Parts: sequence; C-alpha cells; structure tokens
Amino acid sequence: MARDEARAGLSLISPTLVIVLVVVVLPILWTIMLAFQRVRLLNLRSVGLFGKYTLANFQGVLTSPDFLQALLTTFLYAVLTTAAALGLGLVATLALRKPFRGRNFVRASMLLPYVAPVVAVTFVWKTMLNPQFGIVNHWGTGLLGWDKAVAFLSATSNEVSLLGWHFTVPTALLTVIAFEAWRTFPFVFLFLTARLQAVPASLEEAARVDGATLTQRFRYIILPQLLPTIAVLSVLRFIWTFNGFDDIYLLTGGGAGTQVVAVRVFNFLTARGDIGSASAQALVLAIILAILVGIYLRVFARQEEVA
Repeated sequence: MARDEARAGLSLISPTLVIVLVVVVLPILWTIMLAFQRVRLLNLRSVGLFGKYTLANFQGVLTSPDFLQALLTTFLYAVLTTAAALGLGLVATLALRKPFRGRNFVRASMLLPYVAPVVAVTFVWKTMLNPQFGIVNHWGTGLLGWDKAVAFLSATSNEVSLLGWHFTVPTALLTVIAFEAWRTFPFVFLFLTARLQAVPASLEEAARVDGATLTQRFRYIILPQLLPTIAVLSVLRFIWTFNGFDDIYLLTGGGAGTQVVAVRVFNFLTARGDIGSASAQALVLAIILAILVGIYLRVFARQEEVA
C-alpha cells in the first residue's frame, strides 16, 4: 500500500520535475559550463561537455574596471529603486486608506504603471523627457526658469544649484531610478493595502481613546504590522531590480552611466558575441545575489521569527 502511494505521488509530480529540470536546472548547468570555457558565437557549435575549461573568463571579469563600475551601478540602482518604490507604495497605501467616493477607481488607477506594457511606458517617458520637444523641458524652461533643456536620458551628470550649494547629480541614473520606482510602486501598494486591511480596527480605536496622536498610532501600531510584509517586499524588489534589464535598456541602452551588469551581459552576447565572458558575468551576478539573500535569510528573517 505504501509503495503504491509512493508510485502514485511520483507519477503526479513527475511532470513538474521534468519541467523544472528542462527549464531551470539544465540552463543553469549549461551557463556554468560556458562560463568556464573560451566560447564565442563562432565556435559555439563545437563546445562540448568535455571542453577546455579555464578561469580566464572570471579573471577578465573580476579585473575589469568596467565590470566593477557596472556592479556598483547595479547596487545603487537596486537599492535606491527598492527604497523609492517602498516609500511611494507606503505613502499611497496610507493616503488611500480611509473610504471616500471613488476610492476603488483611484486604487485601480494606481495599478496602471505596473500592468502597462513596459515598451509603451518607456516610450511615453522618452517622449516626455526629450530635450527638444518633451513636455517636461517645456514646463521647466517656461515655468520653472531652467536655463536650458535637460537631457535626462543622455546626460551622465549635470550641475545643480540649491540654496547656494552647487553639486553634480547623475542625471540619467536618477531618471531611470525614478522611472523604475514609479513603475513598480503599485506592486508594493497592492500588498501593503491587503495587509493593512487585515489590521484589527480595535487597536487604533484603543490608541485613539488613550490619546495617541496620528504619528504615534502609525509608529507603534500600523508600522509594526506592516514591517514583515515590507521586509519580504524589500527582498523581492531588490532581487528583481538587481537583475533588471528591460527598463534601462529601453530608456538609455545602458549609456550615460546607467550600464548595469544585466545590460553589460546582453551587450557581450549580442555586440561582441563573447558567450563565455557573458556567462561568467551572469554567474558572478547570481553568486552575489545568492550571498545577499542568504545573509537576509540567516540574519533578518531569523530576527523576524524571534519577534
């Protein structure tokens, strides 16, 4: 009887195992194999399981200043985008918490940036930010007193003056960060709204009766209820943004100081045809991401369980 149940269970999960093996495991093994070989597009057909393995690809990647700069850009892009998306999502959640006429319509509208095709929204942003005919520069020069139009997506940096202080800002990088935060904050908004609706109303009612201010109710009641969800969203958003490719590639093509590792891998594959180096970079990126997620699971997730 137990043997029959085991066979029945194996037969039920075997399609899933085959799909995971073909879609996940084999591509990973193939990428690892290519990363340790000097493979270019011209000799890809001659690559075999028992090829000539070498560490030259990893040596070139780890000693390349361009890769290290792309890795730093990737970290900044992932961290700042995740923080901005979480902040915008939290503000939107709190702003639309109380019932009012048309709230459901406004909430549904909040999801448009996330569900809209990325090609369409990047085209809209590129048109709006165009230095020649974009509406942002038209308003900036006409209403805000800008001296000249700003090339938001093609300028590596611009000097900004604020309250007598002059400093340089990475224009294109901040623009793609703003775009990614705008496009992904509805994901955060959706989860935080669902979690906030599960918070018992009696907690806030008791705090209000005891004379707690709005800030105190947020700090000691609402925020602790949202922190576990925010922690999970932080990890998910960081992982997805750390591997992000389409937004930056469609907006800037990786130029003007916005080249992240994913775009660099794509350029190595398409422009140079250097499959070995591209695989090595992708593998280094995956290892770094696995280490960061492991640190989170070991430290922060354990603290949440204890709490």
